[in-house]
Amino acid sequence: MDNTILLSIAGIGVLGICCQWLAWWARLPAILFLLIVGLLVGPVFEILDPDQLFGKLLFPIVSLSVAIILFEGSLTLNFEDIRGHGKTVSNLITIGALITWLIIAFSTHYLIGFPFELAFLFGAVVIVTGPTVIIPMLRTVRPNAKITNVLRWEGIVIDPLGALLAVLVFDFIISGQQHNAISTIIFTFGKIVLVGFSMGFISGWVLGELLRKQLVPQYLRNVITLIFVCAVYVLSDTIEHESGLLAVTIMGMTMANMKNMEIDDVLDFKESLSLLLISGLFIILAARIELYQLMHIGWPALGILAITMLVARPISVFVSAIGSDLSFREKLLIAWIGPRGIVAAAVSALFALRLENAGFVEAGLLVPLTFLIIIGTVAIQSASAKYIAKLLNVREPTPTGLLIIGAGNVARAIGKELQEHGFKVVLTDSTWENIRLARMDGLETYYGNPISEHADRNLNLLGLGKVLAISGRSNLDTLACLRFKTEFGVKNVYELKSTREKHISDKHIVSTRHRGYELFGEDVTYGNLAHSLRNGAEIKSTQLSDEFRFEQYLEKYDDRVIPLFAIDNKQRIQIFVANGKMKPEPGWTIIGMIKAG
Repeated sequence: MDNTILLSIAGIGVLGICCQWLAWWARLPAILFLLIVGLLVGPVFEILDPDQLFGKLLFPIVSLSVAIILFEGSLTLNFEDIRGHGKTVSNLITIGALITWLIIAFSTHYLIGFPFELAFLFGAVVIVTGPTVIIPMLRTVRPNAKITNVLRWEGIVIDPLGALLAVLVFDFIISGQQHNAISTIIFTFGKIVLVGFSMGFISGWVLGELLRKQLVPQYLRNVITLIFVCAVYVLSDTIEHESGLLAVTIMGMTMANMKNMEIDDVLDFKESLSLLLISGLFIILAARIELYQLMHIGWPALGILAITMLVARPISVFVSAIGSDLSFREKLLIAWIGPRGIVAAAVSALFALRLENAGFVEAGLLVPLTFLIIIGTVAIQSASAKYIAKLLNVREPTPTGLLIIGAGNVARAIGKELQEHGFKVVLTDSTWENIRLARMDGLETYYGNPISEHADRNLNLLGLGKVLAISGRSNLDTLACLRFKTEFGVKNVYELKSTREKHISDKHIVSTRHRGYELFGEDVTYGNLAHSLRNGAEIKSTQLSDEFRFEQYLEKYDDRVIPLFAIDNKQRIQIFVANGKMKPEPGWTIIGMIKAG
């Protein structure tokens, strides 16, 4: 029996990670694969029975997992971000969310027969899109910058706000279940909100102060944060039943908005933990669905899906975009893209368990109906959005920009020169001083590790088509090349050798098949270029002509020049690499490093 339990738990983990990898490879939201696998191993083939496997532990496991997921999501909600990203986004997460909520709630009540309490809870649950489903879709669709910014920030911001609304609606339902008088319901609901808000704010402030003032050693920051979240959830729920989820959501929002608060390391850890929990949790939740529940809902469920996609979303978008500079075609694409995500699945499953225990018979249908909306929106929109964007002529052209790994003096000098020629460049670095200097040079930057989960969600790759790994740190550069080969294609990933690689044996050097093309020549290293720049070298552009060909260019500067890039007659960038066969022609522009004479 023990072996069976161990095999089941290990199998859930393996399936979850395989789904995450497959989603990364296919550039689709992972939740689609997780839910499908869960349905297959659960109701279809009956391999996994979560209730039998976990028994009485199932409810606590789901509850704590959802608490951690909600805390991680709310930890990204900085109110400055809301104010800084336009009226349309602000309208979508307020007026638009309200419109969507009401339309779906009334439709669910009249089409499926849910009581109003459950209908409004379901409506609150499925207003959430979320970055985990939006970001992969945007990378495939490649809409223009205005559409991308609206959809991306809507997904990030509405994640915790939508969860907060769902929690409040759920708490109101529980209050009404316990008492008959309206005044008593409002009083009970007020206690839940008061305890949740106060516990969340106080605990968030206390933990934030401990971390901000470095009163916690570095190696304990993540562990203490995790224990804090679990403890606050349980304590708040003990003081006032059903206030725990609200408390952890407010706790994350409080920490996210504290001044001089550095939480990137905590956020990275929480994202990794959430990824692990999500991978297992949704396989378990999907495996609990009974096929007869889906059959019981029947055709009206497809009607809810259609209303969600074709009525609620378009109305909310067009109302929210009144007075904006979005064109009609841009509004149409935004109205089409609104996949539901992880928070919707997580909270629906938890609320269903709790409401069933509270006596709501129809609560068991919350999960299959929510999962149908998730799978329907993700599958249909993932398959069609790219073609609709192309039909509406709102797709970005073939990306020509460059993602530069590193923001040291070499990366900044190259980035400035390429930007002057009209190419978009984005520099990434985990060293703040490098990022600060790059920003002073007018370069777009991402502060953080480019291969982190945070980068997957927040590093905007719109318009970028090539990767230059030139941080000088061979391990980071190689990992970045591996990470972005699938994103950009093997032919568009380049790496500059580190100086150390010239002095170590082959058995310590990463195989070339795992790396990008070798930048600028066999004998060129990061150290060479950095040293030359510090000693007066400059990166200059030179126009070739019939009278001044590439051969003459090389003769003029002799051993003082290192050719880096060439811009051809069609304004496409060509990159010099080791053992390359590029032959620049008259009319091309050569960008090279000219050493001081």
